[in-house]
Amino acid sequence: MKYIALLRGVTPTGKNKIPKMSYLVEVLEEVGFKNVSTYIQSGNILLDTDLKRDDTENLIHNTILDKIGADLSVIIKEKDQLQKSVIENPFDNTYDFSRIHLVFTNENIDKEKLEIIKSKNFGLEKFAVGSECLYLYLPRDAKPKRLNTNYIEKQLSLTMTMRKLNAINHLVELCN
Repeated sequence: MKYIALLRGVTPTGKNKIPKMSYLVEVLEEVGFKNVSTYIQSGNILLDTDLKRDDTENLIHNTILDKIGADLSVIIKEKDQLQKSVIENPFDNTYDFSRIHLVFTNENIDKEKLEIIKSKNFGLEKFAVGSECLYLYLPRDAKPKRLNTNYIEKQLSLTMTMRKLNAINHLVELCN
Protein backbone atom coordinates (compact mmCIF):
# COMPACT_ATOMS: atom_id res chain seq x y z
CA MET A 1 0.00 0.00 0.00
CA LYS A 2 1.26 3.50 -0.88
CA TYR A 3 0.70 5.96 1.96
CA ILE A 4 1.37 9.65 2.32
CA ALA A 5 2.33 10.65 5.86
CA LEU A 6 1.79 14.29 6.78
CA LEU A 7 3.76 15.23 9.88
CA ARG A 8 2.21 17.76 12.26
CA GLY A 9 4.46 20.25 13.98
CA VAL A 10 7.78 20.03 12.13
CA THR A 11 9.76 23.17 12.99
CA PRO A 12 12.95 24.58 11.41
CA THR A 13 14.61 24.74 14.85
CA GLY A 14 13.94 23.35 18.31
CA LYS A 15 12.66 20.05 19.63
CA ASN A 16 10.54 19.14 16.58
CA LYS A 17 13.25 19.79 14.02
CA ILE A 18 14.07 17.13 11.45
CA PRO A 19 17.74 17.74 10.64
CA LYS A 20 17.69 16.36 7.10
CA MET A 21 14.92 14.73 5.13
CA SER A 22 17.52 12.30 3.74
CA TYR A 23 18.14 11.07 7.30
CA LEU A 24 14.39 10.70 7.86
CA VAL A 25 14.20 8.55 4.72
CA GLU A 26 17.11 6.45 5.99
CA VAL A 27 15.61 5.74 9.43
CA LEU A 28 12.20 4.92 7.95
CA GLU A 29 13.78 2.47 5.50
CA GLU A 30 15.71 0.88 8.38
CA VAL A 31 12.41 -0.07 10.08
CA GLY A 32 11.07 -1.71 6.93
CA PHE A 33 9.27 0.92 4.86
CA LYS A 34 9.90 0.73 1.12
CA ASN A 35 10.26 3.39 -1.59
CA VAL A 36 10.45 6.16 1.01
CA SER A 37 10.69 9.71 -0.31
CA THR A 38 9.97 13.14 1.08
CA TYR A 39 8.67 16.40 -0.32
CA ILE A 40 9.84 19.72 1.15
CA GLN A 41 11.21 20.18 4.66
CA SER A 42 7.82 20.44 6.39
CA GLY A 43 7.29 16.69 6.70
CA ASN A 44 5.57 15.07 3.74
CA ILE A 45 6.54 11.41 3.34
CA LEU A 46 5.59 8.95 0.62
CA LEU A 47 6.17 5.27 1.33
CA ASP A 48 5.09 1.72 0.62
CA THR A 49 4.23 -0.78 3.31
CA ASP A 50 2.15 -3.88 3.99
CA LEU A 51 1.25 -2.51 7.44
CA LYS A 52 -2.22 -1.27 8.29
CA ARG A 53 -2.81 2.47 8.51
CA ASP A 54 -2.71 2.65 12.35
CA ASP A 55 0.42 0.50 12.52
CA THR A 56 2.09 2.70 9.87
CA GLU A 57 1.19 5.85 11.82
CA ASN A 58 2.57 4.42 15.07
CA LEU A 59 5.79 3.10 13.52
CA ILE A 60 6.53 6.43 11.82
CA HIS A 61 5.83 8.35 15.03
CA ASN A 62 7.91 6.06 17.24
CA THR A 63 10.80 5.88 14.77
CA ILE A 64 11.01 9.68 14.51
CA LEU A 65 10.79 10.02 18.29
CA ASP A 66 13.44 7.34 18.94
CA LYS A 67 15.91 8.25 16.17
CA ILE A 68 15.45 12.02 15.86
CA GLY A 69 13.85 13.05 19.15
CA ALA A 70 10.91 14.88 17.55
CA ASP A 71 7.45 14.09 18.98
CA LEU A 72 5.34 14.64 15.88
CA SER A 73 1.77 13.66 15.14
CA VAL A 74 1.41 11.66 11.93
CA ILE A 75 -1.60 11.98 9.63
CA ILE A 76 -1.84 9.09 7.16
CA LYS A 77 -3.59 9.42 3.80
CA GLU A 78 -3.82 7.48 0.56
CA LYS A 79 -3.38 8.97 -2.91
CA ASP A 80 -7.12 8.69 -3.67
CA GLN A 81 -7.98 10.70 -0.55
CA LEU A 82 -5.57 13.48 -1.49
CA GLN A 83 -6.74 13.43 -5.10
CA LYS A 84 -10.36 13.74 -3.98
CA SER A 85 -9.47 16.63 -1.67
CA VAL A 86 -7.96 18.51 -4.62
CA ILE A 87 -10.98 17.82 -6.85
CA GLU A 88 -13.44 18.92 -4.15
CA ASN A 89 -11.67 22.26 -3.55
CA PRO A 90 -14.61 24.66 -3.13
CA PHE A 91 -12.66 27.79 -4.10
CA ASP A 92 -12.86 28.73 -7.76
CA ASN A 93 -10.34 30.67 -9.86
CA THR A 94 -11.46 34.01 -8.38
CA TYR A 95 -9.47 33.04 -5.26
CA ASP A 96 -5.69 33.29 -4.94
CA PHE A 97 -4.66 29.65 -5.46
CA SER A 98 -1.58 30.12 -3.24
CA ARG A 99 -3.75 31.03 -0.23
CA ILE A 100 -5.90 27.87 -0.21
CA HIS A 101 -5.07 25.46 2.62
CA LEU A 102 -6.31 21.93 3.33
CA VAL A 103 -6.58 20.57 6.87
CA PHE A 104 -6.36 16.81 7.45
CA THR A 105 -6.95 14.49 10.39
CA ASN A 106 -6.94 10.72 11.00
CA GLU A 107 -10.03 11.00 13.19
CA ASN A 108 -13.77 11.37 12.64
CA ILE A 109 -14.96 14.95 12.97
CA ASP A 110 -17.89 15.75 15.28
CA LYS A 111 -20.61 17.15 12.98
CA GLU A 112 -22.12 19.40 15.66
CA LYS A 113 -18.77 21.04 16.45
CA LEU A 114 -18.16 21.45 12.73
CA GLU A 115 -21.50 23.23 12.29
CA ILE A 116 -20.53 25.71 15.02
CA ILE A 117 -17.34 26.62 13.13
CA LYS A 118 -19.21 26.82 9.81
CA SER A 119 -21.70 29.27 11.32
CA LYS A 120 -18.99 31.77 12.36
CA ASN A 121 -18.00 34.82 10.36
CA PHE A 122 -14.25 34.92 9.75
CA GLY A 123 -14.30 38.07 7.65
CA LEU A 124 -12.07 37.71 4.59
CA GLU A 125 -10.98 34.26 5.72
CA LYS A 126 -13.17 31.40 4.47
CA PHE A 127 -13.92 27.96 5.92
CA ALA A 128 -15.40 25.02 4.01
CA VAL A 129 -15.90 21.29 4.57
CA GLY A 130 -15.08 18.49 2.14
CA SER A 131 -15.36 14.73 2.41
CA GLU A 132 -11.59 14.26 2.92
CA CYS A 133 -10.50 17.49 4.59
CA LEU A 134 -11.38 20.99 5.69
CA TYR A 135 -10.59 23.96 3.46
CA LEU A 136 -9.34 27.36 4.51
CA TYR A 137 -8.89 30.42 2.38
CA LEU A 138 -6.43 32.70 4.14
CA PRO A 139 -5.84 35.90 2.16
CA ARG A 140 -2.74 37.90 2.98
CA ASP A 141 -4.73 41.01 3.82
CA ALA A 142 -7.05 39.34 6.38
CA LYS A 143 -6.58 40.93 9.81
CA PRO A 144 -6.64 39.55 12.39
CA LYS A 145 -5.92 36.02 11.20
CA ARG A 146 -8.28 33.71 13.09
CA LEU A 147 -8.43 30.52 11.07
CA ASN A 148 -5.45 28.22 11.61
CA THR A 149 -4.75 24.63 12.58
CA ASN A 150 -4.45 25.39 16.30
CA TYR A 151 -7.83 27.13 16.36
CA ILE A 152 -9.58 24.32 14.45
CA GLU A 153 -7.90 21.60 16.55
CA LYS A 154 -9.07 23.32 19.73
CA GLN A 155 -12.64 23.73 18.45
CA LEU A 156 -12.88 20.10 17.25
CA SER A 157 -10.67 18.48 19.94
CA LEU A 158 -8.66 16.70 17.23
CA THR A 159 -5.10 16.46 15.97
CA MET A 160 -4.85 17.98 12.51
CA THR A 161 -2.28 19.25 10.04
CA MET A 162 -2.52 21.84 7.29
CA ARG A 163 -0.96 21.97 3.83
CA LYS A 164 -1.27 24.38 0.94
CA LEU A 165 -3.28 23.13 -2.02
CA ASN A 166 -0.24 23.26 -4.31
CA ALA A 167 1.69 20.95 -1.93
CA ILE A 168 -1.15 18.42 -1.97
CA ASN A 169 -1.30 18.65 -5.80
CA HIS A 170 2.43 17.91 -5.91
CA LEU A 171 2.11 14.95 -3.52
CA VAL A 172 -0.59 13.44 -5.75
CA GLU A 173 1.70 13.85 -8.78
CA LEU A 174 4.57 12.19 -6.90
CA CYS A 175 2.35 9.15 -6.25
CA ASN A 176 1.88 8.57 -10.00
